[in-house]
Amino acid sequence: MRLSIHLAASVAAVALVPSAFAQPSVATAKPAPVADLVRAIDIPYEQFTLPNGLRVVVHTDRKAPVVAVSVWYDVGSKHEPAGKTGFAHLFEHLMFNGSENAPGDFFEPLKQVGATDLNGTTYFDRTNYFETVPTAALEQALYLESDRMGWLTGAISQAVLDEQRGVVQNEKRQGDNQPYGLVRYKLIEGVFPADHPYGHSTIGSMADLDKASLQDVKDWFRDHYGPNNAVLVLAGDIDVATAKQLTAKYFGPIKRGPESVAPEAAVPMLAQSKAEVMKDRVAAPLVVKSWPVPGLNDPAAPALEVAASVLGGLASSRFDNALVKGDKTAVQVSAGYSDFAQVGTFTIQAVVRPGVDPAIVSKRLDELVAEFVRNGPTADEVQRTLTTNVSRRIGGLESVGGFGGKAVALAEGALYSGDPGFYKKQLAALAAQTPASVKAAAQTWLTRPNYSLTVMPGERDAYDEAQVPPPAKEVNAPEVAAKGTREPMPKVGEVGALAFPAVQRARLSNGVELVYAQRGTVPITQMVASFDAGTAADVADKLGTQAMTLAMIDEGTKRFNSIQLAEAKERLGLDIFTGSSADRTTVSFRAPSANLAPSLAIWADLLRAPAFPESELGRVRTQMLTQIAQELTDPEGIAERIVPPILYGAGHPYAKDRGSGDAAAVRALTRADLVAFQKAWLRPDKAKIFVVSDRPMAEVQAALDAALAGWKAEGTAGTKVFREDRSLPAPRIVLVDRPDSPQSRITGALRTGLRGTQDLLPVITANDALGGDFLGRINMDLRETKHWSYGAYGGFQRHANAAPYLINAPVQADKTGAAIASMRSEISAFVGAKPMTQAEFDRTMTGATRSLAGNFETSGDVLGAMQANDLYQRPDDYYATITQAYRTMTRDQLNNAIRSVIDPNRFVWVVIGDAKAVRPQLDTVGLPVDQLSAASVAGAPEERK
Repeated sequence: MRLSIHLAASVAAVALVPSAFAQPSVATAKPAPVADLVRAIDIPYEQFTLPNGLRVVVHTDRKAPVVAVSVWYDVGSKHEPAGKTGFAHLFEHLMFNGSENAPGDFFEPLKQVGATDLNGTTYFDRTNYFETVPTAALEQALYLESDRMGWLTGAISQAVLDEQRGVVQNEKRQGDNQPYGLVRYKLIEGVFPADHPYGHSTIGSMADLDKASLQDVKDWFRDHYGPNNAVLVLAGDIDVATAKQLTAKYFGPIKRGPESVAPEAAVPMLAQSKAEVMKDRVAAPLVVKSWPVPGLNDPAAPALEVAASVLGGLASSRFDNALVKGDKTAVQVSAGYSDFAQVGTFTIQAVVRPGVDPAIVSKRLDELVAEFVRNGPTADEVQRTLTTNVSRRIGGLESVGGFGGKAVALAEGALYSGDPGFYKKQLAALAAQTPASVKAAAQTWLTRPNYSLTVMPGERDAYDEAQVPPPAKEVNAPEVAAKGTREPMPKVGEVGALAFPAVQRARLSNGVELVYAQRGTVPITQMVASFDAGTAADVADKLGTQAMTLAMIDEGTKRFNSIQLAEAKERLGLDIFTGSSADRTTVSFRAPSANLAPSLAIWADLLRAPAFPESELGRVRTQMLTQIAQELTDPEGIAERIVPPILYGAGHPYAKDRGSGDAAAVRALTRADLVAFQKAWLRPDKAKIFVVSDRPMAEVQAALDAALAGWKAEGTAGTKVFREDRSLPAPRIVLVDRPDSPQSRITGALRTGLRGTQDLLPVITANDALGGDFLGRINMDLRETKHWSYGAYGGFQRHANAAPYLINAPVQADKTGAAIASMRSEISAFVGAKPMTQAEFDRTMTGATRSLAGNFETSGDVLGAMQANDLYQRPDDYYATITQAYRTMTRDQLNNAIRSVIDPNRFVWVVIGDAKAVRPQLDTVGLPVDQLSAASVAGAPEERK
């Protein structure tokens, strides 16, 4: 199992292996050479450059009537001089606040055209903006992107600057407020000299941002955001001829700006290894070691990528095998290579088992790295790494845009390496790696001095907190220097209809229902075994039984122990992962269709008879207990544990949805408990299998029949009882004291009388204007108007037998009480005197209908929709008919629908924050306040103040 520690994330391994479909066994499976896999990855493109220097890259993909628009600027935090840190990131925010010829929030027009994957990001090397729009809305998207490139400065006022500066400060607070949230700053400071271009965080110094004048930020824009410093990628339903015409029309008039010059950024050499210790309110010690290394354009880059994967990236990595599964001194270990444009970092980290001296783990990490440097990886380790890493790229290429689609691959290559096709060179170089080349890179770079940081549990060390900026001095509309200098924004044409694939149903030979859809965009099969269980089926006096069962399910079979199983999956490019919702427990499968049969053999073993080996139980239990302790240090984790019992009452099945369970119960769980849960709930008579594949249904069904033949239910099935309960929780504020929190996490919880199986489309659609969207009133008030939060949203949490309304709003600590008062006011107005306006209704309806094609671009999107339709008892063609349902709605219908279920006076407000700073504010809100200790959240006797 993998823990959800803030600094670590596991990446699924998925490969494309074009071997024969039907293979008799895992042992005889012969994945194709990695070089063949690399040759199969292709993103055809053409490029041209406008006279003003704008580079345009075009990729045609006609699978859906959408186009990804991605603009990458050659400006990141590495370009910031001393005294102006954070400017690049600040401008990412400012450029969403409207331009001279398109005033107002940038999200407004894009919402109306049905944009999906809409966002922007900043990092050391670049700032990018991206959206995927219906083909008919492409001209409007290009107008908006060009207007903020060429006509922005007149729209930046002091009020806008102060607003977005406050938002950025709350983005910083939100990150800092997490367990281990300050480690990112220490690592940068430890690896790079203070004057190095990569020597400060992208979010920057809040003091620098507070000092920034209006003229400073306008000068920064003029110096860095010219068309000659940008790459525009258009990927999807477009051709080069159209791209040339439209880009010349919209971007051609923008004048060239100063050339962006990459700063000198050599890989630093630390004079000697340095070790530091810091304290934080965390559940377990963390050991981190980081080396400065070359960046992505260096010949050593692919070898360093392989080294990181072998040491701590694979499920069967050396660190995992030695420290987690071997001596069990760590509960999680990972390694990663961050390949920036000019430099990189090679970082390893270990979450230390509570009670173990971190120095022991640190020393063992050093020994394992030293052994790797001496001897290098094995050929099998290199092969498994190459298959895994090439596979990750395939998984992302089904999407044309977003955070990791085709547009991203082309833009990164163009901006960082001067070649949109650089991804092919990277993959070819990766495929060419050998044990000798990886060993050589490790000997060159991992023998140098490194920076080491140990984080110990304790009171968080003091750090400079961002100050609240002064209120905006200017409340009038932003100045407009060149309003009307362009033609009006183009209209949106007729948007293409959603082409949701046909869904077919059948029965396997053992009676399990198969729900299938065919998508041929990538040669991969995804499937989910969905069981009618979920956290509602957890054992009432042993909360955590389901979580432990899922954590143990892939720890071994009769054929493989834990390590052998991980290696077998990696060789096949197979990814198996587990999950659960309140209603369903899932065991999911993702594999190259060419390896379907041998991959299914492993998956079937886990479904039918997982071993639950006693030899792994103690280790997994320790990992789970650490996860539970971690949840109790995390504001989100605390909220997830406390809100369900408040909403439903302690005896309700949905009240069991409390994170990873109860620590005392998990400590007492035995193998027999896990086997009993598996037999009662993870059984064929409670299962449905959902599949999206490029292979025909008959072929997939035959493979499943072969793999699952003879799978039968044994013993008595588990039952869930949902009794009707008309009682409602008393309106109040529940405060959980989390000392020294720079933000308070607020959850507003309202139990409604709705069930998820009802037609909730009217209330969900109405809520778009209140809490369901960036432009919703709650977010616009707390983020854009007051800049007290980085983001605040509300929506219906849809379960089969309930649909409560939940609001999540992290706000700066000194505005906690005022934020609750403000949200109560917004909700009251929306269901009272100020309901959804005609403008909000029009925006919601056009956005909902026009975004459908982009919402179901990938196989994973389709697979999720199929499961949701089944759970909520909707027809399989639900999304094919939803447009007509939207068109029959009226504004009065939506207002009446949401007014009938949301009572602003019945909310319970849960606040996770620093009681000494927050309690006086809450006492003025007008609701009773229950203050709980951290111990009560952990399951100890409740303590109220």
